[in-house]
Amino acid sequence: MAVTAVTSAALSVLRALAYVINRPRCGRRQRSWRDMDTERSAVTVIGLGQMGSALAATLVERGHPTTVWNRSAEKAQPLVDRGAVQAATPEEALAASSLIIVCVLDYDALHATLDPVAGSLAGKSLVNLTSGSPEQAQEVAAWARSHSADYLDGAIMTTLPGVGSPEMMFLYSGSRTVLDTHRPALEALGDPLHLGAEPGLASLYDAALLGLMWATMTGWLHGTALVGAEKIEATSFTPVAIRWLSAVTGFLTTYAAQVDAGHYPGDDATVDVQIATIDHLIHAAAARGLDNALPELLKVTMERTRDAGHGSSSYASVIEVLRKGEGEGEGAGGA
Repeated sequence: MAVTAVTSAALSVLRALAYVINRPRCGRRQRSWRDMDTERSAVTVIGLGQMGSALAATLVERGHPTTVWNRSAEKAQPLVDRGAVQAATPEEALAASSLIIVCVLDYDALHATLDPVAGSLAGKSLVNLTSGSPEQAQEVAAWARSHSADYLDGAIMTTLPGVGSPEMMFLYSGSRTVLDTHRPALEALGDPLHLGAEPGLASLYDAALLGLMWATMTGWLHGTALVGAEKIEATSFTPVAIRWLSAVTGFLTTYAAQVDAGHYPGDDATVDVQIATIDHLIHAAAARGLDNALPELLKVTMERTRDAGHGSSSYASVIEVLRKGEGEGEGAGGA
């Protein structure tokens, strides 16, 4: 009898453990993205260039019923093979979903596609990921409003392999309602960062961040060429460069507050010191036959800053000569 009781108790414990191990998570069984198609919002993607195709493929992979349209219809076939639905016309594409994502070559292509079917945009959420200027984004936002569409402008801050990664930023500006309503679909593409209600902000940030990228990469390439002249491989130099960039980010944080305040105390290193130091770079590069256009441009900009009265200020004071018509006053904003 005791043995039977123990055995019965043991079986009860095992059944309980089995239930705990195998119970549905969050109150329901686990399913694949494709199993949850009925729970995920439908999305239309217009434009199937390399980036548009990557956006659509990611949405399909994450279980969003995805309709696609492209002027060259054959580009849709790989996506159809993966589960997307190909619309025969732009009107059909717009009718398929409340969320419309447009990623085409330029704004001329956007208007060529959407102007003839603008009447079908009423009540839709239009997310424009086409690259362009802030002014173009503002113009399309007004155009979308005139056709009763809710507009969100966006900028994709990654290359193709980064689409779908939560580490990659997608910048948005315009209607916050569009982002909040369609967050699951937009989060599938990357980390959505809303910059504000002004539609042109995403394009403005995009331009600013691309400038930062090009300046950074060109500086790294110049440094790589410099050490490479002494047979040092880029793969040996780059880890040191990346560690240095982590220190540079600290400078940016410090200088950002100075820029906002318009006050540039030269507590760390003054512009005069930077001018003297960059001469070492220019000499070392010239001695090894390198193109010195970049460091010479930087030196000229520093000298203009010094001549504007900021020789004893921090490097952040360079912004005064980058702003047209500013930085001419002697000592303006200095230490």
